[in-house]
Amino acid sequence: MKFSQYALASALFASTASAFSINNTPNNAFVSKKSSSSNSALFSSTIEAPTALAEDELSFEPMRPPLKDFGWEKISEQLTSSFGYSEADLEKYTALDGDKEGLMKLYKDMQMARGFENACNQQYMQGKIRGFMHLDNGQESIPGMVASAIKNGDKKYSYYREHTHAIASGVAPGPVMAELFMKEGGTCKGAGGSMHIFDKPTYFQGGWALVSEQLPYAAGAAKSILLDRELKLSDDEKQEKVDVAPPEDDDRISIVFIGEGGSQNGRMAEILNAAAKDNLPLLVIVIDNGRAINTFTPDVATNSDVYKQGEHYGIPGILVDGANAADVTKAGKAVVDYVRTTGPAIMQVHTYRFNGHSPADPEHERGRKDEKKWARDEQDPLKFFENKYIENGTFTEDELKAARKEVLAEVKAAVKFADESPMPPVELAKELEYPDAPDTDYNLKPAPAFADEVNARTISADQMKTVHNHIATLREKASAGEITIGDAINLAIHEEMLRDPTTTIHAEDLQAGSSYDIPKLTQQTYGQIRAADEIIDEGHFIGKALGEGMNGYRPIVELMNTNFGIYGMAEISSAGNTYATTGGQFDMPMTIIGAGGTAPNQSLGAEHSQPFHAYVMGIPGLKICTAASPAAAYGITKSMIRDNGPCFLFAPVKMMKEAKGTVDLDKCLPLNKAALLHEASADSVAAGNAVTVLTYLHGVKESQISIAEIQDEGMDIDLIELRTLKPLDMETIAKSLERTNKICILDESTKSGGVGATISAAISEELFDLLDAPVKRLSMDDAPVPYASSMEKAVVKRGSDLVQAVIDLCSNCV
Repeated sequence: MKFSQYALASALFASTASAFSINNTPNNAFVSKKSSSSNSALFSSTIEAPTALAEDELSFEPMRPPLKDFGWEKISEQLTSSFGYSEADLEKYTALDGDKEGLMKLYKDMQMARGFENACNQQYMQGKIRGFMHLDNGQESIPGMVASAIKNGDKKYSYYREHTHAIASGVAPGPVMAELFMKEGGTCKGAGGSMHIFDKPTYFQGGWALVSEQLPYAAGAAKSILLDRELKLSDDEKQEKVDVAPPEDDDRISIVFIGEGGSQNGRMAEILNAAAKDNLPLLVIVIDNGRAINTFTPDVATNSDVYKQGEHYGIPGILVDGANAADVTKAGKAVVDYVRTTGPAIMQVHTYRFNGHSPADPEHERGRKDEKKWARDEQDPLKFFENKYIENGTFTEDELKAARKEVLAEVKAAVKFADESPMPPVELAKELEYPDAPDTDYNLKPAPAFADEVNARTISADQMKTVHNHIATLREKASAGEITIGDAINLAIHEEMLRDPTTTIHAEDLQAGSSYDIPKLTQQTYGQIRAADEIIDEGHFIGKALGEGMNGYRPIVELMNTNFGIYGMAEISSAGNTYATTGGQFDMPMTIIGAGGTAPNQSLGAEHSQPFHAYVMGIPGLKICTAASPAAAYGITKSMIRDNGPCFLFAPVKMMKEAKGTVDLDKCLPLNKAALLHEASADSVAAGNAVTVLTYLHGVKESQISIAEIQDEGMDIDLIELRTLKPLDMETIAKSLERTNKICILDESTKSGGVGATISAAISEELFDLLDAPVKRLSMDDAPVPYASSMEKAVVKRGSDLVQAVIDLCSNCV
C-alpha cells in the first residue's frame, strides 16, 4: 500500500497519531519515516508503514512552510510590543506550562474535537449525516484555547466549520451530533444542520454558511454588550432584558471565527473600522490554514498576514503557531484578557487542515493532497502535545491513553444520543416561519416595564423636552391631515423608541435625518449608542443590526433608498432564516424601512428604479409591507418594531413628501391585511362593469387619479392597496373577486419574477372559480428603467394603462 493510502486511513480512523513522522533534511525537504515505538505503543490504532517507499514518495516540500522557530519568545515579543504586556504580566499565562490539570484539560478538549470530527466523518459515510459537512481535523489547538479562555456569557459567532467551536464553547456534544443527524434532539431541532449550530444557553450564536457574513453579526453582538452597560440592562434566565445593571466587573466579549481566505472579504475592513470607532469588545480569531476552500490562499490574496490588518485602525494583532496548543492557549488567554479590559484585537492561528473542504470535495487544487499527507504527520497539534509532555515527564503514556479513552466514550455517547433522538415533526417547519403569527394584534403587546426608568437615566431633561415638542408638532400635523409619509414614520419611530428603550436605529446620514427625515432627531435624543450613523454599506449595518437583534434589542434599519439594500442581500436573507434555522431559539426583531419603487416620470435611471421588493419576496421568514399613505406608514411601522421577526417596509420614493393625510394615532395596523380604498358601485357590479384592482406604492396614486376616468366610461373598480405583500391577504382579494369576477394587477415590478407574477399565480391556483377572465397584469417591462421619460413609458405602467385594462376586461377583450 502506498504512503497516500496509509496517511488517509490514519487521518480518518486514528485519533491523534499516524504511522509516520517527518523530519527536516538539510535542504529543507521533508522525509517520511516510521513513527517512534513510543507513539506506536500509545496508540493501538496506528497503521504500520510499508518497509520500502519509492524515491518520489520519500520527500516533500510544502507549498506553505510551517512557522520556523516560532516558540513562546516570538509570541511574548508580540504581546509586549503590540498589546502592552510586561514580562511580569505574562507570568500569569506561562503558568500553564507547569499546570498539569490545565494541560490535561487542554488535551481532552483537543481530543474531543478530533474524536468528534472523526465520528462525524464515519457517520457521514454511513449516510446518517447528510448535506454539506466541513471538518476541523488538524486545527484542534483553536477549540482547545477557546475552551480555556472563553466564558459562557461571551457571544460566539463562527462559520460553517463550527462543530468543535460549539463544543468548546460549552455546547453538549450529544445535541450537536443530533443536529447533524437532523434529529429533534439537536441544538436546533434538526432545522439547522451541520453548518448552523446554535445554542442559546451558551450564547453560541452560529454557525453561518455564507462566507464572512458572521463578521458584522459579531460586531452587532459586541455593540449589544455596550448597550447593556449604557442602558444598565441585563439578561434574565430567558435572555430577555431586565432592569438590572450588569455587574461592575462585566467583561463579556464577542468572538468571531473566520478563515484567512474569508478575511480577505471587505466585511473584515468594515468591522475593524466599527470595532475601532466604538471600541467594541470584539476578538477576531483568524484560522489560517492556507486554503481558501481548497485554493492556496496566496494564489488569490497578496497579503495573508491578517493579524496586521488592524494596524490602520489601532487594533493590535498576533500570530501564533497552531501546532503548539499550549502556546496558542497562553497567547489566547492574554489576548482575550486584553479585549476584556482594553478593546478589539485579532488573533491569527497558523494551522493546517487535514481534510478537504468537505467529504465530497475532489481536492483537485494545486498541491492540496500532498500537503495533507505531510501536515498530518508534521503539523498535528495532538502529536506535538503528546511528544512534548511525555518527553518532559508531565504525563505518562498511560495517563494520556486513559484521557483519550474517556473522551472517546463521550463521543460514542453523543452518537448514541443522536441515534436515539426522534425526527422532528413535519408541522415544525411551518411553525418556525415567523416568531409572531401573521394575525398578531400588536396593540396588545405590553411595553417594557422599565421604559420610564431607562429613559430617565439615559435622556437628559433638555433632550426629552426637545423630542416631546417634536412629537407634539408631528401629532398636530397628523390630526390636521398635513403629515407626510416620512414624518409619519419618524413619529412612529420616536414613539416606539421611547416606549421600548431596547429599540435602536441604524442609517446613513442619520444625524441629518437622511433623505426623508425618517431618522430625524434620533441621535440627538438617544445618543450614538442607540442611534448610529453608519458607513455607506448597507450590508454592514444590516449585519450589525442582526447581531443586536439576536441579543435582546430591536434594531431599525433605515435605507436611504431601498435599492441600496442590494448590498445587504446576504444579511437580509439570513435575518429571514434565523428564527427557523435556530429551531426557534433566536427571535430576529429587525425592522428595515426605506423609500423605493418606480413611479412614472421618476427620472432616476435604472439603478434607483429597481423593484427590490420583488427581489426579497423569495426570502423566507420576512414580513414585507408597503405604505402609500401616512396612515399606513405610521401604523405599519409601529407594528413592525413590535414584531419579533424581520420586517421590511417599502414606501413610495416619489411620494415621501408629496402625500399627506391624517393618522390614527397610537394605533398599530395589522401586518397581514390589505386595505380597500375604493369600492365599486353596486350598479357597476350588477352590470358586470366592475374590476378588482390590486396595487401598491405609486400604483395607489395612479389608480386613485384614474377612478374618475374609469367611471366616465361607465365602469368602476374595487381599489385594494396591497399593504402586505407577504403574507398576502387572499381573504380581502377573494371577497372583492366574489363581487367583480375580474381582476387587474398594477404592478411596480418586472413581468418576470415580479410581485404581480406571484399574486397572479396565487389567484389562479386558489380563486380560479371566481374569475370570468384571465388575470390582467400591468407589470414593468423586463428592460432596465430608462432615464428619459419618452423611453420610460415603454417600461413603467401608469394610470392610463390601468384605464385601458379595465375597459378591456369589461368589454371581454382580454
